[in-house]
Amino acid sequence: QVQLVESGGGWVQPGGSLRLSCAASRIIFNIYTMSWYRQAPGKQRELVATITSTGTTNCADSVKGRFTVSRDNAKSTVYLQMNKLKPEDTAVYYCKAHYRFEDYWGQGTQVTVSS
Repeated sequence: QVQLVESGGGWVQPGGSLRLSCAASRIIFNIYTMSWYRQAPGKQRELVATITSTGTTNCADSVKGRFTVSRDNAKSTVYLQMNKLKPEDTAVYYCKAHYRFEDYWGQGTQVTVSS
């Protein structure tokens, strides 16, 4: 059974940084496009960042210049480095693995940005 396990969430003050990790198991990690999504209370889940199997990255406009997505295929792990965090970044962050018709989700990790 495929597993995606996020970690690294927590509470941080505005302007601070966090690094999220998502460790995958039981998939051929390097062929999957990996994405980070987030969902704030009362809002729809939104795409934050994506990294393809070849390493091409893309980030939502709301986080460009602040967030960076990367992957380590040897560790089957995708990362989301989040800098200059704002209160509006508060959400549950999820990772997703996508390949052709397959989508797998992690359980999510809470990020709270407040003073």
